[in-house]
Amino acid sequence: MGIEEKVQADMKAAMMAKDQPKLEAIRAVKAVLLLLKTSPEGLTEDSAMKALQKEVKKRKESAEIYNGQGRKDLADVEIFQAGIIEAYLPKQMDENELRTELQSLIAEVGASSAADMGKVMGAATKKFAGKADGKMISAIVKDLLSKG
Repeated sequence: MGIEEKVQADMKAAMMAKDQPKLEAIRAVKAVLLLLKTSPEGLTEDSAMKALQKEVKKRKESAEIYNGQGRKDLADVEIFQAGIIEAYLPKQMDENELRTELQSLIAEVGASSAADMGKVMGAATKKFAGKADGKMISAIVKDLLSKG
């Protein structure tokens, strides 16, 4: 089952259950997919994953802003929607798993110092696209290269 069919089935289930908050989040996913369909790039699994990751990131950033302004009610909505959208994404790697993979990638690329960060990041972002957050990859690479 492709992502479009899964979204459609989930939307139908949310409507039947009269689950309005979940329905809103699923409609947002559907809107992103429709925009991709009409874009020159087209709707592919890869483009859908990138777009959905961007949506999750937007919602998490919005939640941080709302929390900073003391609007926990709005932050909770954003976090809830981010969680629903994340269900359509592949499982994210945890920090230990990512650290191990990055250590082998650093050895593979032949990086030895912080000056090689760009070389490692280029390979890492391609290899872990959709599987790990870019900020976490960057922080771990920086840490591993500083230890030498």
